Amino acid sequence: MIFFFGVSKGWFGKIPTFEELENPKSNLASELYSADGKLLGKYFIENRSNTPYVNLSPHLINALVATEDVRFKKHSGIDFRSLFRVVFGVVTGDNKGGGSTVTQQLAKNLFPRDLHMSIPELVLRKFKEWVTAVKLEKQYAKDEIIAMYFNTVSFGSQTYGIKSAARTFFNKSPKELNIEESALLVGIVNAPTRYSPILNPKASLKRRNVVIRQLEHYDFINKKIADSLVNIPIDVSNYSVMSHKTGIAKYFREYIRVKLKKWAKSHTKADGTPYNLYKDGLKIYTTIDSRMQKYAEEAVKEHLSKDLQPAFDEHWKGYTYGPFVFPEDVIAENVQDILVKGMKRSERYRKLRNKKLSEEEIEKIFKTKVKMKIFSWEGEKEVTMSPWDSIRYYKSILQAGLVSM
Repeated sequence: MIFFFGVSKGWFGKIPTFEELENPKSNLASELYSADGKLLGKYFIENRSNTPYVNLSPHLINALVATEDVRFKKHSGIDFRSLFRVVFGVVTGDNKGGGSTVTQQLAKNLFPRDLHMSIPELVLRKFKEWVTAVKLEKQYAKDEIIAMYFNTVSFGSQTYGIKSAARTFFNKSPKELNIEESALLVGIVNAPTRYSPILNPKASLKRRNVVIRQLEHYDFINKKIADSLVNIPIDVSNYSVMSHKTGIAKYFREYIRVKLKKWAKSHTKADGTPYNLYKDGLKIYTTIDSRMQKYAEEAVKEHLSKDLQPAFDEHWKGYTYGPFVFPEDVIAENVQDILVKGMKRSERYRKLRNKKLSEEEIEKIFKTKVKMKIFSWEGEKEVTMSPWDSIRYYKSILQAGLVSM
């Protein structure tokens, strides 16, 4: 008890203050919305968006409590009964799970551990998490703790928080998740890579079914429902990882990004620091209509893919330096300059330069054929091509544009 008191007073290192617990720092994605209320895209370092408790499916909450902390409503941050069970299990060799409460896990999410810690440091860190959990219980209601937990946890696939996870794995909001979907997501957080339905579908299915049986065990669902749910295969047909390169209005989103970065530098938050487009969870509302944008992009794609691109390719077929047009005596030199500039603008080139490779070594790598995916108007294609040839290929892809006179 004296040691616990000392930890709470900061005798063994800093612990979060009530002010820090009231305003925990987390990287929130900024969201860009259309005039008709649709999410066009996000700007982020971590794809994380907060959602309130009222927007969580009750199946999510039940699955979390049944699996991670069945006595959640009865403890004040530390569940001593579970701790004694764990200690007894370690002594007898019959360990049936951890003793961390949801609140303790939230403390760990809000204030992550260092990657490399000694055993004594881990023990001290555990005590600090207990103290932080007790403080969180004093600061927040149980519903708020549940919401904060779901908003801070990682689900793998570059996805943080339940709102982003529901969208990534099922293209749904958290409130729309059914029992088996909720069980899958709650199961993932224990080990996002090991239980990923994309990377390890068998392990993910087994883990999901463990969560479903926990729901049955604690009477959240009956045996008949549980038996039917465990036989449902995992459906990830709507799985899609959000990136800056997917979705509609990509050029528009990039234009807005450049404008907003300048805006953020000249506008400050309440604490006097400038806004950060990638971390501060801004909501940006635009005048663009997502429906009209979709129709416009589909029309452009149809015209380019069916008419203009085939005609363009046919016209330049057989030309050594097509589609580049220069005087004959300088065309080889100018085409070489264009391709070199394209190479030096590429991410592949920057990574090779960071490895301290010479220009000759980089050029050799660029002219070596590798398997890659390339864009085509019919969809992505897997090909074997040198990065050098891919630059030339992309130079021959027609782009839509607008010129005002």
